[in-house]
Amino acid sequence: MTDAKAKIQDTITKNDVVLFMKGTKTAPQCGFSSRVAGVLNFMGVDFADVNVLEDADIRQGIKDFSDWPTIPQLYIKGEFVGGCDIITEMTLNGEMDQMFEAKGVAFNKEAADKIREANA
Repeated sequence: MTDAKAKIQDTITKNDVVLFMKGTKTAPQCGFSSRVAGVLNFMGVDFADVNVLEDADIRQGIKDFSDWPTIPQLYIKGEFVGGCDIITEMTLNGEMDQMFEAKGVAFNKEAADKIREANA
């Protein structure tokens, strides 16, 4: 196992929700990362952010790890969920709420409903 793969595995094992993104949750550096971090922040989800721009090995490693070509990438309880389009769709159709509930991840249901209302 490479160092990058070991770091990634360790990070997703130690944190219930992890977003591998460009930038940080308080200062995203790409629109897609900003959208996913914004949704998680708005919904009050406690998540770890990993800035792939700070480590080229992690930036490539996460793509290999998940077999998914793009950043951001969201993991919940060790499971790869998807990137920006998937997270957006799951938030809008309520699947994200269901996943958080099933996995025991705290989130603000009212905020999730507001996102759906605003995008209806």
